[in-house]
Amino acid sequence: SSVSQHAVIMGGSYSVPKDKPTKVYDETVAKLPSMSGKVVAITGCTSGTGFIAAKTVAAKGGEVIMLNRQSERAEKALKDIQELVPAAKLLLIPCDLSDFGSVREAAKQVRSKYPQGLDVLCNNAGIMACADKACNAGFDVQMKTNHLSHFLLTKELMPLLDKRAQSVGEARVVNHSSGARAFPNTPLSAAHLGKNGGNLGGDDAGWFFSGPRWERYHQTKLANVVFTLALHERLAAAGSKVKTMVAEPGLAATNLQATTASEGGMNSWFTSVLMSFSQSAEDGACGILRCICDPAAKSGEMFCPTGSVTGPAEPKAPEAICTDPESLKLLWKLSNEAIGEDFVV
Repeated sequence: SSVSQHAVIMGGSYSVPKDKPTKVYDETVAKLPSMSGKVVAITGCTSGTGFIAAKTVAAKGGEVIMLNRQSERAEKALKDIQELVPAAKLLLIPCDLSDFGSVREAAKQVRSKYPQGLDVLCNNAGIMACADKACNAGFDVQMKTNHLSHFLLTKELMPLLDKRAQSVGEARVVNHSSGARAFPNTPLSAAHLGKNGGNLGGDDAGWFFSGPRWERYHQTKLANVVFTLALHERLAAAGSKVKTMVAEPGLAATNLQATTASEGGMNSWFTSVLMSFSQSAEDGACGILRCICDPAAKSGEMFCPTGSVTGPAEPKAPEAICTDPESLKLLWKLSNEAIGEDFVV
């Protein structure tokens, strides 16, 4: 498409996140309690909102398990937080969300190192508007990374979360969605959750988030909220003290948009204009930070910026597309089929 061509032609014009002033992060974090004595696992925390969340939890006294793909960037993120927060308690465990085997191995390491339990699992990592290609197991790479591997990771770590909840009164699963959950407004699709990677519409980016790249991304971000609500239902029915909630970062200036522009998923000129309306990564992290740390956050809640794409994070009612009972059933069934196991709460 012309958008995809423009993104290639103008690929260098949006290559680093826009520098935005932080407006609500400091006030939000000041209200959050100490995390001393708590263990928090976060996926995708080499940069962006995940890095901010990891750094903030460490500064609040929590122990942070950084679940990142093995890379120099992962090592640098660990070192950077250690320099910013000298007393930080950090552990880097390799976790490649494009590979179920890596996810299972990461969970095994967490279970062996933290037999006392886990306070919070934050499923933060995400990729956006990627090419139409399959992972090693045949699933769409975006759905595998953004939802299916997080579903598996949550299942694998639920015994640790349960154990901690029984001992201290609560534990949490925090998912990270996006405004794209409801745009376009297409319902959850069985095809996108199945082994159809490479056969889900092709690589057209379309104009204003309308192409199949964006439909695939939408499906993953819708899945994040549907998973949260389906898990909340099951936890409540089981009488569990584990809570689950979800947040969206609004339009946060992180590497996500720069990477997407460089790979043809967004027109670089358009991205540059769009990101002038964004907020800082710190402000974008406020939703997941409230879900991770705020005692007032309730299971089943979704935290979103109070402005259209910026502002303080507050609870917001999920859209009808997210709460559809058939979608909740479909997601649970097909996610179980994808991982080849039953996630029983």
